[in-house]
Amino acid sequence: MHSTLIKPPAVDSSISRIENVLELTQLSDIDPDLFTNTRPLWHPPGARGIFGGAVIAQCLSAAQRTVRRDFTVHSMHCYFVLAGNAEIPIIYHVEHVREGKSFATRTVQARQKGKVIFTTTLSFVKEDSGGKVKVEHTTPMPDVPAPVEGNDDIRFPQGDEGPFQSQRAEILNYESPHPHTKKTRQWMKARGRISPSGGHEAHLSALAYMSDSYFIGTIARAHKLTRYSSSRTGNSKSTIDEEMLKKLLAMDDETLRRVPGIEDDDIKRLQLLREGKDISKEEMKPEVGMMVSLDHSIYFHNPRAFRADDWMFTEMESPWSGDGRGLVFQKMFTKDGVLIATCVQEGVVRLKQPPESKL
Repeated sequence: MHSTLIKPPAVDSSISRIENVLELTQLSDIDPDLFTNTRPLWHPPGARGIFGGAVIAQCLSAAQRTVRRDFTVHSMHCYFVLAGNAEIPIIYHVEHVREGKSFATRTVQARQKGKVIFTTTLSFVKEDSGGKVKVEHTTPMPDVPAPVEGNDDIRFPQGDEGPFQSQRAEILNYESPHPHTKKTRQWMKARGRISPSGGHEAHLSALAYMSDSYFIGTIARAHKLTRYSSSRTGNSKSTIDEEMLKKLLAMDDETLRRVPGIEDDDIKRLQLLREGKDISKEEMKPEVGMMVSLDHSIYFHNPRAFRADDWMFTEMESPWSGDGRGLVFQKMFTKDGVLIATCVQEGVVRLKQPPESKL
């Protein structure tokens, strides 16, 4: 098997890392509405498939290449159908659903081995079609500390080679007994500078890529769930990659606080594991058994009024979880407080179940 249809070219140093990661190849000789990933896609350690943000962003990139330049995406609604395989190329098929005077509609299906793994419908609006007099309002950005240069989160396995940077802020109402009142926050931006040749489309694709960063994970953080098994020697198994667990155990507490998804309770648990203690009898948080995205929607509010390589602030909250699923809302702002996107995601969030008693 090959992860791309064509041999990936050398990394283009004239464009940003995220532009290289999201690069598409148009299969014009077959169909001008067919595209494929130019480079291999990332499979996060412990995940069921490739990083969902990459498929979201590449579908957007493909659709953007089929509309006029004076049309800009304002919404996309996505469904994750099957886990993507990082060892197999993805074929993106763009369908022209509507060509209107003010709006255009596209659907994109991402396929592997003939099966749909992801589908999305996108709507584009003609620039400045709202008229001279408009109905306008926006929610303000909360007052939070600005990002600190050189204090980025530590991400595995990409590290400084990853396509974007992030910094977590403190969870609002973290000690509240009510998960729906908590808000998780972070700063993020594309690494390096997005090239002028990429246009506003490259910034939109980069935002779409980053919008999937620890999105459904908000549920786990709001409920203080863990991903670490109570015993490393028994039948219980950690739900994260074993190599990642080894790296976490080798870190000091201050470094651990810079790892996305690691909270103070997780650090306490890692301390006990590091000391080789049997903590199976300790009172610990429920453990995540399965967490995967089902759908993902993005509403772009000011699609040409931001740069994805400047710091953006995101705030996430969950109004509901139940029946093995959870829902999360996300607001994204520029550093100056302009609301640029609102996102919604539902995902599977299942707890590790206790072993069934044998009668």
